[in-house]
Amino acid sequence: MSEAAPLTREIALRLALAVREMPELDLRGFVGLVSERLGQPLSADKLAGITVADLTLWLAGDDGKPASTDKEAIKRAVRFLWGEGIDDGLPKPVPYAEGDLPNSLRIAMASNKGDLVDGHFGSCARFLVYQVSTTDSRLVAVRSTADADTEEDKNVARSALIGDCNLVYVQSIGGPAAAKVVRAGVHPVKWPAGGPVDNAIGKLQTAMLAPPPWLARVMGVEPASLARFAEDVEMEEAES
Repeated sequence: MSEAAPLTREIALRLALAVREMPELDLRGFVGLVSERLGQPLSADKLAGITVADLTLWLAGDDGKPASTDKEAIKRAVRFLWGEGIDDGLPKPVPYAEGDLPNSLRIAMASNKGDLVDGHFGSCARFLVYQVSTTDSRLVAVRSTADADTEEDKNVARSALIGDCNLVYVQSIGGPAAAKVVRAGVHPVKWPAGGPVDNAIGKLQTAMLAPPPWLARVMGVEPASLARFAEDVEMEEAES
């Protein structure tokens, strides 16, 4: 059996977004199916030639019955395969050099659309990566999860993708996935209401001014409550 040809980032992203419209499918199997039908290597031109009828037929069972995926989902999947709607109004990263924002944290935001925190850790389309200090924030990277989802353990791969971050904000995350994120040295933060990234960053910046114990550990500083206790001890020692 010949080894599968590597996918470009663009092709991997198209396939990943398409398969998210059909949750009963897994990405590895879908990539294999499309590769079998179109031949390798997959290209933008090949994907652009797929029709709704083609995909419906490919997803049909051995008995020829229609796929369980609803027709509207297949239409949306085909549009992604064509490359439509891929940009999705994504914010653009700006240059950042280490040390530009002193005493800052690196934060990943699970996102599916624009500059929103609106994704589950295991299924979001991308991570928006920000450098955040108490007075400023900067988008430093937009990282697609398409490549990670082709790995045998996608949650380990997703954790590695944001392994340089201190925190990851998600709408939801399962226990096993959270354990893998923590093992990668990243602290998961549930943000169930979702919404604009700026809202999450603003609340984080406020918390960074007087961090609770969990955030103080992430920042590598002493919690404010312990700092006050230490001051009292120093005063007592000075008076004795």
